[in-house]
Amino acid sequence: MRTLPQAVDEPCCDPVAAPATLDPPDDVRLALLAKALGHPVRVRILRLLSGRRSCMTGEMVTHFDLAQSTVSEHLRVLKTAGLIQGEIEGPRKSYCLSTAGLAALGAGVASLAAGTGCTSPASPIGADSPGESVWRPGA
Repeated sequence: MRTLPQAVDEPCCDPVAAPATLDPPDDVRLALLAKALGHPVRVRILRLLSGRRSCMTGEMVTHFDLAQSTVSEHLRVLKTAGLIQGEIEGPRKSYCLSTAGLAALGAGVASLAAGTGCTSPASPIGADSPGESVWRPGA
């Protein structure tokens, strides 16, 4: 079984102010953050946590018509990406938003919107020069 890299645990639910200026994450990190948002349940979990200091897994399950194991898997994906952080309190796990993870996501999306952040103009998945694509259908 393949194991995914674990996000660095921050003290759960102690809000840490995101830096005023934050460099956008590299492409691999931004893709991991975006992939974590790739399911509506995960977006809903983030919305649920945004209005709270923390939430126990069991309490969170009551907001979804899903098995506890399915909600736990969505929480794992969000935590691995660094968008939430968790703490074990006895037999229960408590989760809250990671301000650092959300700030990194925001910086990455902002860099895309601004057209900045490309470190290599000759990317194999980008363009060799303005207006010229490397990818050619049927090639």
